Amino acid sequence: MRATDTMAGGLAGATLLTLVHETVRRAVPKAPRMDLLGMQALAKGLHKLGLNIPNPTRLFYYTMAGDLVSNALYYSLGGVNNRKIVLRATLLGLAAGVGAILLPEKMGLNDAPSSRTTATKLMTVGLYLLGGLAAGIVQRAMQKKRQPKAAGKALVL
Repeated sequence: MRATDTMAGGLAGATLLTLVHETVRRAVPKAPRMDLLGMQALAKGLHKLGLNIPNPTRLFYYTMAGDLVSNALYYSLGGVNNRKIVLRATLLGLAAGVGAILLPEKMGLNDAPSSRTTATKLMTVGLYLLGGLAAGIVQRAMQKKRQPKAAGKALVL
Protein backbone atom coordinates (compact mmCIF):
# COMPACT_ATOMS: atom_id res chain seq x y z
CA MET A 1 0.00 0.00 0.00
CA ARG A 2 1.25 3.47 -0.82
CA ALA A 3 2.41 5.69 2.00
CA THR A 4 0.02 8.40 0.82
CA ASP A 5 -2.89 5.98 1.15
CA THR A 6 -1.94 4.97 4.68
CA MET A 7 -1.48 8.62 5.64
CA ALA A 8 -4.82 9.59 4.06
CA GLY A 9 -6.50 6.93 6.17
CA GLY A 10 -4.60 8.02 9.26
CA LEU A 11 -5.58 11.63 8.69
CA ALA A 12 -9.22 10.65 8.15
CA GLY A 13 -9.27 8.75 11.45
CA ALA A 14 -7.50 11.55 13.33
CA THR A 15 -9.83 14.18 11.89
CA LEU A 16 -12.94 12.20 12.75
CA LEU A 17 -11.62 11.55 16.27
CA THR A 18 -10.95 15.26 16.80
CA LEU A 19 -14.27 16.43 15.34
CA VAL A 20 -16.33 13.97 17.35
CA HIS A 21 -14.35 14.67 20.52
CA GLU A 22 -14.78 18.43 20.18
CA THR A 23 -18.51 18.01 19.53
CA VAL A 24 -19.08 15.55 22.39
CA ARG A 25 -17.08 17.51 24.95
CA ARG A 26 -19.29 20.54 24.34
CA ALA A 27 -22.53 18.58 24.71
CA VAL A 28 -21.91 15.82 27.26
CA PRO A 29 -20.99 16.75 30.87
CA LYS A 30 -18.91 13.61 31.56
CA ALA A 31 -17.21 13.59 28.18
CA PRO A 32 -13.46 13.03 28.03
CA ARG A 33 -11.38 16.18 27.88
CA MET A 34 -8.43 14.97 25.90
CA ASP A 35 -7.83 18.59 24.89
CA LEU A 36 -7.05 19.44 28.52
CA LEU A 37 -4.81 16.40 28.85
CA GLY A 38 -2.92 17.37 25.69
CA MET A 39 -2.56 20.97 26.82
CA GLN A 40 -1.26 19.76 30.18
CA ALA A 41 1.29 17.48 28.50
CA LEU A 42 2.44 20.19 26.09
CA ALA A 43 2.79 22.79 28.86
CA LYS A 44 4.75 20.34 31.00
CA GLY A 45 7.09 19.54 28.10
CA LEU A 46 7.65 23.19 27.27
CA HIS A 47 8.34 23.95 30.93
CA LYS A 48 10.92 21.15 31.16
CA LEU A 49 12.63 22.53 28.06
CA GLY A 50 12.73 25.98 29.64
CA LEU A 51 10.46 27.44 26.99
CA ASN A 52 7.61 29.88 27.52
CA ILE A 53 4.15 28.37 27.80
CA PRO A 54 1.76 30.13 25.42
CA ASN A 55 -1.56 31.59 26.54
CA PRO A 56 -4.41 29.04 26.88
CA THR A 57 -5.89 29.83 23.45
CA ARG A 58 -2.61 29.29 21.62
CA LEU A 59 -1.83 26.26 23.76
CA PHE A 60 -5.18 24.77 22.73
CA TYR A 61 -4.49 25.32 19.01
CA TYR A 62 -0.96 23.94 19.26
CA THR A 63 -2.36 20.92 21.06
CA MET A 64 -5.04 20.34 18.41
CA ALA A 65 -2.44 20.56 15.65
CA GLY A 66 -0.16 18.15 17.50
CA ASP A 67 -3.05 15.76 18.12
CA LEU A 68 -4.01 15.71 14.45
CA VAL A 69 -0.46 15.06 13.30
CA SER A 70 0.42 12.46 15.94
CA ASN A 71 -2.91 10.62 15.67
CA ALA A 72 -2.68 10.63 11.85
CA LEU A 73 0.80 9.10 12.01
CA TYR A 74 -0.32 6.57 14.61
CA TYR A 75 -3.47 5.50 12.74
CA SER A 76 -1.52 5.26 9.48
CA LEU A 77 0.25 2.23 10.96
CA GLY A 78 -2.94 0.26 10.33
CA GLY A 79 -2.23 0.27 6.60
CA VAL A 80 1.42 -0.73 6.75
CA ASN A 81 0.64 -4.30 5.73
CA ASN A 82 -1.91 -5.04 3.01
CA ARG A 83 -3.76 -7.58 5.14
CA LYS A 84 -6.45 -7.06 7.77
CA ILE A 85 -6.14 -3.29 7.52
CA VAL A 86 -9.47 -2.44 9.14
CA LEU A 87 -8.91 -4.86 12.02
CA ARG A 88 -5.36 -3.62 12.63
CA ALA A 89 -6.37 0.07 12.57
CA THR A 90 -9.33 -0.62 14.86
CA LEU A 91 -7.08 -2.44 17.33
CA LEU A 92 -4.69 0.52 17.20
CA GLY A 93 -7.64 2.73 18.13
CA LEU A 94 -8.53 0.41 21.00
CA ALA A 95 -4.92 0.50 22.24
CA ALA A 96 -4.86 4.30 22.03
CA GLY A 97 -8.08 4.54 24.03
CA VAL A 98 -6.84 2.22 26.75
CA GLY A 99 -3.52 4.06 26.79
CA ALA A 100 -5.31 7.39 27.17
CA ILE A 101 -6.85 6.02 30.36
CA LEU A 102 -3.83 4.21 31.83
CA LEU A 103 -0.85 6.38 30.86
CA PRO A 104 -1.55 9.95 32.05
CA GLU A 105 -1.01 9.20 35.74
CA LYS A 106 2.20 7.29 34.95
CA MET A 107 3.38 10.34 32.98
CA GLY A 108 2.77 12.68 35.91
CA LEU A 109 -0.39 14.14 34.39
CA ASN A 110 -3.83 14.54 35.87
CA ASP A 111 -5.80 11.52 34.64
CA ALA A 112 -9.26 13.02 35.35
CA PRO A 113 -9.78 14.28 31.76
CA SER A 114 -9.86 10.69 30.50
CA SER A 115 -10.76 8.70 33.62
CA ARG A 116 -12.98 10.64 36.03
CA THR A 117 -16.00 8.32 35.64
CA THR A 118 -16.76 4.99 34.04
CA ALA A 119 -18.74 6.84 31.37
CA THR A 120 -15.72 9.05 30.68
CA LYS A 121 -13.48 6.00 30.33
CA LEU A 122 -15.91 4.29 27.95
CA MET A 123 -16.23 7.41 25.82
CA THR A 124 -12.45 7.80 25.75
CA VAL A 125 -11.98 4.28 24.43
CA GLY A 126 -14.92 4.69 22.05
CA LEU A 127 -13.55 7.88 20.51
CA TYR A 128 -10.15 6.37 19.76
CA LEU A 129 -11.77 3.16 18.55
CA LEU A 130 -13.92 5.20 16.16
CA GLY A 131 -10.84 6.99 14.83
CA GLY A 132 -9.07 3.69 14.25
CA LEU A 133 -12.07 2.16 12.51
CA ALA A 134 -12.43 5.18 10.23
CA ALA A 135 -8.71 5.10 9.41
CA GLY A 136 -8.90 1.40 8.53
CA ILE A 137 -11.98 1.82 6.35
CA VAL A 138 -10.39 4.67 4.39
CA GLN A 139 -7.11 2.78 4.04
CA ARG A 140 -8.95 -0.32 2.80
CA ALA A 141 -10.95 1.77 0.32
CA MET A 142 -7.75 3.33 -0.99
CA GLN A 143 -6.21 -0.12 -1.32
CA LYS A 144 -9.20 -1.44 -3.27
CA LYS A 145 -9.17 1.62 -5.52
CA ARG A 146 -5.56 0.92 -6.47
CA GLN A 147 -5.99 -2.82 -7.12
CA PRO A 148 -6.15 -3.72 -10.78
CA LYS A 149 -9.64 -4.53 -11.95
CA ALA A 150 -10.32 -8.14 -12.83
CA ALA A 151 -10.32 -8.77 -16.54
CA GLY A 152 -13.85 -8.56 -17.87
CA LYS A 153 -15.44 -10.64 -20.57
CA ALA A 154 -13.78 -10.56 -23.95
CA LEU A 155 -15.21 -8.02 -26.33
CA VAL A 156 -17.03 -9.77 -29.13
CA LEU A 157 -17.45 -7.90 -32.42
